[in-house]
Amino acid sequence: MVDNSIVRAARAAATPVLAGDKTVRLIIDNREVEVPEHTTILDAARAAGISIPTLCYLRELNEVGSCRVCVVEVEGIDQLVASCNNYVLDGMVVHTNSEKVRRARRMNVELLLTQHDATCPSCVRSGNCALQSLANDLNVYHLPLRRHLSGDAWDYSYPLIRDNDKCVKCMRCIQVCEKVQTLGIWDLVSRASHTAVGVSGSRDIAETSCALCGQCVTHCPTGALRERDDTERAFEAIADPKKATLIQVAPAVRASWGEEFGLDPEVATIERLAAVLRRVGFEYVFDTDFSADLTIMEEGSELLARMQAKAAGGSSAPHGPMFTSCCPGWVRFVKGNYPQFVGQVSTSKSPQQMFGAIAKTWFAQVLDMDPHNVFCVSAMPCVAKKAEAALPTMVGQSGEPDVDCVLTVRELARMIRASHVDPAKVEPEPLDAPLGFGTGAAVVFGATGGVMDAALRSAYYLVTGENPDPDAFSEVRGMGGWRERTFDLAGTPVRTAVAHGLGNARKLLDALVAGEVDYDFVEVMACPGGCVGGGGQPIHDGLEMAAERGQVLWGLDAGAKVRFSHENPSVQACYHDFLGEPLSDRAEELLHTDQSGWKMPGEPA
Repeated sequence: MVDNSIVRAARAAATPVLAGDKTVRLIIDNREVEVPEHTTILDAARAAGISIPTLCYLRELNEVGSCRVCVVEVEGIDQLVASCNNYVLDGMVVHTNSEKVRRARRMNVELLLTQHDATCPSCVRSGNCALQSLANDLNVYHLPLRRHLSGDAWDYSYPLIRDNDKCVKCMRCIQVCEKVQTLGIWDLVSRASHTAVGVSGSRDIAETSCALCGQCVTHCPTGALRERDDTERAFEAIADPKKATLIQVAPAVRASWGEEFGLDPEVATIERLAAVLRRVGFEYVFDTDFSADLTIMEEGSELLARMQAKAAGGSSAPHGPMFTSCCPGWVRFVKGNYPQFVGQVSTSKSPQQMFGAIAKTWFAQVLDMDPHNVFCVSAMPCVAKKAEAALPTMVGQSGEPDVDCVLTVRELARMIRASHVDPAKVEPEPLDAPLGFGTGAAVVFGATGGVMDAALRSAYYLVTGENPDPDAFSEVRGMGGWRERTFDLAGTPVRTAVAHGLGNARKLLDALVAGEVDYDFVEVMACPGGCVGGGGQPIHDGLEMAAERGQVLWGLDAGAKVRFSHENPSVQACYHDFLGEPLSDRAEELLHTDQSGWKMPGEPA
């Protein structure tokens, strides 16, 4: 459809609304509405409490009006106009639910359904699908038109799954990958009636530099994008009497798992989740917070050693900052896009992988258990963790992967439902020992700035022998996309930077390449907001939950009895009884990795 010229002109003249801008008066559904100029019809209607359905729309990300679900009737204009990207005019009269509008919306949804695999009972998004909700709301109970499904092939062993038979061509995945993550993995392919969304350049997904951040999944309104489902592998291990099946729960999971069951954060505690997971069948329930504290000991010691080498100078002195290595999406990004920095990424494994390495060595020894019979499952807010666990460099002493199976929060919820467990009716239980204790410093690993904050707390102690105020480094917190601060560690300035979202990471790395900035320590998380905004988290269409979930984690840290990683008694016992000390030979063997030991597509050999 082509918009009326006067509406198009109003859209082209749009500028950000500023305080003091003049207002516009219009009539929407026989109701007088006054809003600032340059307000969309959609926002004007919402301001008046009038609901207009949308499908492709995402504020400031995807405002292209492609789905035509949000169309409205404007008096004096023959064609219906998209309310999401057309702006109000003084005196405009709008009808949001006239018979003409209702018929058009219904027809548009019916046309979308002709190219949609509507096997809703077997779809992971059933009950949480924008198209399904729209069809129900518009009373589309019968489809009189023939379906035409593309049946495009996909490698279902890949951690990220695309099903084009469920795609509605909303282009959200294209926009979030291009505008926010700056990777451009998705694009429109073919032309005219054959237009579809696919991998850019007509490549196989495995040939791309996809970071597996999963932001395309959480921004998809249907089930066209999802993670590979590994729930049956976990159920099979639980059913195997020879296996000791344990599960580790990542810090960010405690801030989000309850959303799948309508539970408030105060109710959806890690202790309640532990009880739920035991009812699902897991023999041991542990906390990745333990290995997050372990990561701080290794990565913090690595940072101090690097800084001492830089201070000593010489031709072999390291140059540039050390980057954190906790986020596999970030590691994939830097390897695929800035391979010159790979040598500056910490060699410390991520907390997920450190946990698996310890579970199949120290923990197996404590229980006098054959490591081959230990099946380690991870509950993660992440899709990239599935790929990380399968890397050839993440194999332990037993010859098996450190981590056997990775589940997203959504998969975890599906396992709980499949086991007919109602979390609201389960009494909380403590996590298992010795890998179930974590500090406040470990909890905040899931929020942007958390790794930096935790590392600086323990680095200060390692330098001075005294604990700082646990909130001394709070300036690294917040939702700014790229933040930098310099802190004093006993007379030594430490220049730090924190970035979240790969678009911000790209800006930071470009500045480093250009010599515009210089740091000692840099934290990068691939997903906006950090792991709390991860691609494996519960999906709330059109809502960004990272900031809210992050506040939950910072609140748990503030209320924790122990807020320093080096004071974790389980970590202390692990070093005393098994590892020796940070960066020891055994620690290097089990807890560190060669970041160059595997290649991304296109990465120089």
